[in-house]
Amino acid sequence: MSDDVQLGRVHVITGPGKGKTTAAFGLAMRAAGHGLRVCVIQFMKSGGSTGEVLAAEQLKRLRVAQFGTGKFIGGDAVTEEDKRSARKAVRYALGQATGGKCDLLVLDEVNVAVFFGLISPKEVIDLLEARSDGVEVVLTGRNAPDEFVQYADYVSHIDTIKHPFEKGSSGRKGIEW
Repeated sequence: MSDDVQLGRVHVITGPGKGKTTAAFGLAMRAAGHGLRVCVIQFMKSGGSTGEVLAAEQLKRLRVAQFGTGKFIGGDAVTEEDKRSARKAVRYALGQATGGKCDLLVLDEVNVAVFFGLISPKEVIDLLEARSDGVEVVLTGRNAPDEFVQYADYVSHIDTIKHPFEKGSSGRKGIEW
């Protein structure tokens, strides 16, 4: 990597539209293609069957760790298991961010984990503050807390103008997942 590359910024990708994780994986693939070590930590997903995870398995410099429980999380459906899993993801992320293991760290759906109260915004900000110099971080998911938006260097808001879901279409393998 060239000496003129300054890593260490924070990105937030949020909003109600489709494509936040896909955008983060696009950045992850770009970084891996340029020789950066990439770690994606998925707070809400499990099972490893999304197209992004399957593609990442074929790339040497892009690792994915999933911490979702495999159950739908909503309002009053949050369990202690969900909270334990999210805290485990934060601990793992901290190890990646401080242990010299990655240049780009993607915290996929971390905004959603905060929204549902699985972890606090402070826990994530503390992780950002503790990361090693030069570790770039991407925070994805709808409902990004104001603390993340204020902290970030980049903020992207993905919205939906039109989507086949509105007409009852289901997700398609290779396109929506």
